[in-house]
Amino acid sequence: MIDHLITLFSVVQAWLFQVAVQPLMFHFGFSEYLEDAFDGVEWFLIGLCELVILFVILRPLESMIPVHPITDRRARWIDFLYTVIQRLGAFSILIFFLIDPLVAQVTEWFHLEGIHPFNLENLWSGITDRPLITFMVYLVVLDFFDYWYHRAQHGFSWLWGLHSLHHSQQNMNLWSDDRNHLLDDLIRDIFMALIAIAIGVEPSQYVLLVAASRMLQSLQHANVRIHFGKLGDAVVVSPRYHRWHHAVGIGHESKGKGTLGGHNFGVLFSFWDVLFRTAFFGKTFERTGIRDQLPAPFGSERNYGSSFWEQQWLGLKRMVASVRKARR
Repeated sequence: MIDHLITLFSVVQAWLFQVAVQPLMFHFGFSEYLEDAFDGVEWFLIGLCELVILFVILRPLESMIPVHPITDRRARWIDFLYTVIQRLGAFSILIFFLIDPLVAQVTEWFHLEGIHPFNLENLWSGITDRPLITFMVYLVVLDFFDYWYHRAQHGFSWLWGLHSLHHSQQNMNLWSDDRNHLLDDLIRDIFMALIAIAIGVEPSQYVLLVAASRMLQSLQHANVRIHFGKLGDAVVVSPRYHRWHHAVGIGHESKGKGTLGGHNFGVLFSFWDVLFRTAFFGKTFERTGIRDQLPAPFGSERNYGSSFWEQQWLGLKRMVASVRKARR
């Protein structure tokens, strides 16, 4: 079954490339990038498959077992736009392939100098013969670095100025994972790509690692009453566990005092929170948002934007304001 699906995927990729992409590349004089364009078709199709799977599986679940009714359908549509841009645009994968040639040149220089670069697979003999184990090792290691980057987003005010857009969704849904400031995405994607290349992740592996990570994160943000039990939530991030990270005035503040911090920073695996004592296992499904969105006297009714471009512009303003404040 899996072999048939892989074959079908390859056939569709080749057909789409030959019929649509290759003629355009020749027309605009980009024939030297044909190989990269062929890989780009693969990223596009993987993203398209992700969208279909999410709509077929998670969308019905949100209707069957919702945490709360959607009160702002336009906000959900904006989230969907973010998801389309992220999944079909494949920004994170594109960054990897842009950085990879530069790192290859540095690696070649190291080789000429007799310096052997680090490769995670070299730490375990025989691991290369077990692709599933290799995949899981890379997934866990990358998630470790993603955990610390996520904590930085909640620890540095200028990063929070961008990342707060993600937390401003008061109608969190399956598309909300990609509701991020584009600059925030760019910084994170560069960071994660550098880590992936540094530990020896191959391009073909990276595509699958990114796809698997994105699918799990879509589940975490879904408006569904799902958790994995006491033990499961301590290992893998569930929708209920992650909702506490988005909880108003709790998940992204230090003990509800309004200062940056919070808990439940795990991106895929919650055991990082357990290990570094940032875990909170609430048993309810909390409302999401940011304290300063609330009306007075609880907040300041801060506007995070109702349209894509307004959200992007206000995010930049928050970041610049935080930098200026830090310099005083």
